[in-house]
Amino acid sequence: MSKSLRLSEKWFRRGLWLVALVFASFLIGLGGTVVGDLPRVETPLQLDDFLDRPAAEALRAQVRAARQAEQDAQSALEQAQLQRGKARSESQAERETFNNWLAARSVTQRAEHDPEVLARTQALDLLKQAERQTQQAVEVQQQAALDARQSATAARQGLERLEAEGAKKLAAERRRVELRVFLYRLALTLPLLALAGWLFVKQRKGTWWPFVWGFIFFALFAFFVELVPYLPSYGGYVRYAVGIVLTALVGRYAILALNRYLERQKQAEALPDQQRRKELGYDVALARLAKGVCPGCERPVDLKDATIDFCPHCGIGLFDRCGECSTRKSAFARFCHACGTSSRQTAPEPATGA
Repeated sequence: MSKSLRLSEKWFRRGLWLVALVFASFLIGLGGTVVGDLPRVETPLQLDDFLDRPAAEALRAQVRAARQAEQDAQSALEQAQLQRGKARSESQAERETFNNWLAARSVTQRAEHDPEVLARTQALDLLKQAERQTQQAVEVQQQAALDARQSATAARQGLERLEAEGAKKLAAERRRVELRVFLYRLALTLPLLALAGWLFVKQRKGTWWPFVWGFIFFALFAFFVELVPYLPSYGGYVRYAVGIVLTALVGRYAILALNRYLERQKQAEALPDQQRRKELGYDVALARLAKGVCPGCERPVDLKDATIDFCPHCGIGLFDRCGECSTRKSAFARFCHACGTSSRQTAPEPATGA
């Protein structure tokens, strides 16, 4: 088609295609803004909305208290362990001193040292008792820390069970919200797609075709970018089912369109040669000739063969003779390329015998 257009017309068409693309880009931007704001019509969902609030707050408070008790018990345990270590060191040192003193006494065998033996033994017993008390204090804090950990674990498990049930409800509600938002998108996109289909069928070659094509691009973008990626899957059943339906609809339309086209071609090929050339249109005929096909039936024809004047498939005239200079020219040309005579001046009919 472009080879049959005037140079200025080519540039005008390119500019109009640019207008169509710019128009589509602005529509896409506006549509994307509207579609992006659609989820705002739904209230944001939180996990707490699907929990037993009093029970959840009680469990959380119990977890916090148990954690605080565990921290306090751990701090007290560290202090008790420090005191135990100190008492153990003092007891060990006193025992070593006492053992050394006993060794010295056994050498001298002095009886006046017996009261001192008793006093040292009593002091050592006191240190051992203090060591046992610090050990008991450590065990008490260990028990307190263990109780706090177990209490925190039990409260945490109860809270986790509660939150797990709430998470299931939240996930189900989110799926319902996503479905509703998808239906909003569908309600917005399908009318645009239907209008784009009507414009494609009825208005794509009209005066305002740049805006028509811009709207068609916008509708296709809205469908394939703003709608299809958000199509609920449900394990793939929905997506595959929608794909099958769309493919069946498009295939049915293509089959019917092909049958209608073939029927029109049969009807056109049954018309007289002059009427067929007149109904084809100048630009359409030149565009098909440029592709090396017959303008009437669109089948391949060797147009470079000078012996071929008619299509061997449908019989339409492809070349004739100028009525002024008898030069062989295209039957669809408006003027003779050799002498410039209008093609309306037909060649004289050969004389017939009396």
